[in-house]
Amino acid sequence: MNQHPIIQKVLSAGRKALTESESKALLAEYGVPVVEEKIADSPEKAAELAEETGFPVVLKGLGESLAHKSEMGLVAVGLTDKNSVIASAKGMKGKAGDALEGFLVQPLVRGDREFVAGLFTDPVFGPVIMFGLGGVFTEALSDVVFRLAPCSEKDLETMPDEIQAKKLLGDFRGQAAADKQAILNALAGLSRLVQDNPQVAEVDINPLKIGPDGAVTAVDALVVLREEQKEVTHPPAIAPKDVARFFTPKSVALVGASGTVGKWGFSIATCILGGDFPGDLHLVNSKGGEILGRKVYKSVSEIPGPVDMACITIPAAHVMGLFPEFQAKGIRYALLITSGFGETGPEGKVLEKELVAKAREHDIIILGPNTMGLNNPHNTFYCTGTHIRPEPGATAFVSQSGNMGGQLMAFALEQGIGLRAFCGSGNEAMISIEDSMEAFEVDELTRTVVLYLESVKNGRRFYESARRLGKIKPVIVLKGGRTEAGGKAAASHTGAMASNVKVFDAACKQAGVVSVEKPMDLLDLSAVFSALPLPKGKRTAIMTLGGGWGVVTADLCNRWNLDVPPLPDDLVKTIDKILPPYWSRANPIDLVGENNPQLFFDVAQELARWDGCDAVLVLGIVGRKLALKRWIDSALKTDPNADRKQLDAMHDLLSNMEDDFFAHLAKLMDETHKPFIGVRMGRSEDSGTVIKVPGCQYEDVFFETPERAVKALSGMCEYRAFLDRETGE
Repeated sequence: MNQHPIIQKVLSAGRKALTESESKALLAEYGVPVVEEKIADSPEKAAELAEETGFPVVLKGLGESLAHKSEMGLVAVGLTDKNSVIASAKGMKGKAGDALEGFLVQPLVRGDREFVAGLFTDPVFGPVIMFGLGGVFTEALSDVVFRLAPCSEKDLETMPDEIQAKKLLGDFRGQAAADKQAILNALAGLSRLVQDNPQVAEVDINPLKIGPDGAVTAVDALVVLREEQKEVTHPPAIAPKDVARFFTPKSVALVGASGTVGKWGFSIATCILGGDFPGDLHLVNSKGGEILGRKVYKSVSEIPGPVDMACITIPAAHVMGLFPEFQAKGIRYALLITSGFGETGPEGKVLEKELVAKAREHDIIILGPNTMGLNNPHNTFYCTGTHIRPEPGATAFVSQSGNMGGQLMAFALEQGIGLRAFCGSGNEAMISIEDSMEAFEVDELTRTVVLYLESVKNGRRFYESARRLGKIKPVIVLKGGRTEAGGKAAASHTGAMASNVKVFDAACKQAGVVSVEKPMDLLDLSAVFSALPLPKGKRTAIMTLGGGWGVVTADLCNRWNLDVPPLPDDLVKTIDKILPPYWSRANPIDLVGENNPQLFFDVAQELARWDGCDAVLVLGIVGRKLALKRWIDSALKTDPNADRKQLDAMHDLLSNMEDDFFAHLAKLMDETHKPFIGVRMGRSEDSGTVIKVPGCQYEDVFFETPERAVKALSGMCEYRAFLDRETGE
């Protein structure tokens, strides 16, 4: 390893940190705009150098152990003459004693705006670049953003715009905008520094001052080198074709089959059989006999013919004894439902390591342990403890929590969202979340990948897999353990340490992953990504049956970074011919409560043709039949002369109109590849989120609230922006 001369000198001296002067000299070589400074070995020499520099000056104590000089009283700012320099230097010498090696003399860099830049080594994700609000506010406000190093120019270019204090980087109170390129050069330099010198563990540049003229200057810096660390090893990757085999078995042996209601061996058996699995299910229990009217084999060796996969529910202590028999039978794939391994604590972790070693010895690949199972609706293979059988679709879902997975599958079924496949990853002893992502990356039926995560063990591989996958398919992530309490719960649940959530979020953003905060957001995004065309930008048109909804939705668009552009004159004139003269003539387009269905169809068509918008939100047109039904019920109850046949015909007419409107929107999306996202007026028992239209490429998506529609569209636009950055568009 080629060490930089400064680093080599420091390490040779047995030190782990560079002095401020050494730090700045190193950083200057990597494009960081450091302040010019001089080193003095005595108070008198410091005064002489201060006069050469020009007053006012800043005087600092210099020494390898003096990392926190301000707290030690070893920084004097704004000294205006030689006497004050000498007096301050003598005072510092008295405070620091033998630790003081000299003095730094710097010109006073003026500027009220202070930022921080640096890097550190995350235990999961490795080297991370940081930028944010600096000075005394760094720790108090924590207004910082991160990127995993090494960083490309595209990775870095948006960092200054993502902090809350970004206005301070622009023209501010008569001061010029910060030299953004100088900031980006400094961040790029930090990325190159750690790439060239892996032994750099931490860099702190604080403050990075912005002068009144916009000049950027690093006035203080610290570089810390890492201790020699044992290299962390991760399990080898499992090939996508091997992961895929778990979802497409033709013959399954259920080891631990049971006839007792409530046991996993019973639940799994009835789930597979009740789901009309087209393959062969062989029940295995050492007692033999009969379960569910089917023969029970005492061992897998008794099963006639080949077996593709074993599903195991027997106690943990007996699992490893199965492997020689599996190998003899030619079973390479084991779905391990059994718990009692790494999630239980230190002893369980040891047992899990022995399990993996034994499995590799017998050429067996394990999914789990401690998994709730998996589903493949396209093969009607439902192998979970919870009897939830989603419809076939294009969303692949992997969950590190069995309960969360079951809950979200139930919601997906209720909302009409089809799944490509579901997998509970369990403890990930062999097949990791990254293996699953790489398998779905090459799977032709998968359009969207949805993940519920509580921990990431191999952060760098997760980032690289997610970024590669994200370039061709949307990846949506819900991260559990975001708070301190949640983090502790996640650690005990999965047997893995949670990484700093801000670093995790940064890795996701950099990889193009769309992060969400609520479980239902996962489903909402999976619905729009799998059913709708991707918008080309974030310009949003709103058409609404009620003005209030339009106002609220426009406010939500602003909150979620969507643009609501004004209508051009030519479009206003066109819609003038469609709507009554008292319509809003603005975006949102208020349809003024009209009941003529043709108006809805015509306005939607004009918005589909409008080049000035990239997506359309449709509010209140669908779902009115529920309100009408209530009105009809009231009329029948109170009016003895009410004509039920006529009232039912009104309901049927409205229902048919909604069906026609669904078809109209789907056809418009097929023609223009512009997404339409709807919000229902109300919900009935037969109203799912996704509405399939026969013969159309795209499907309709209708939510129950404007918030859900806007957040889903915002996630699509976020993903589109990532793709545009990656392709340079």
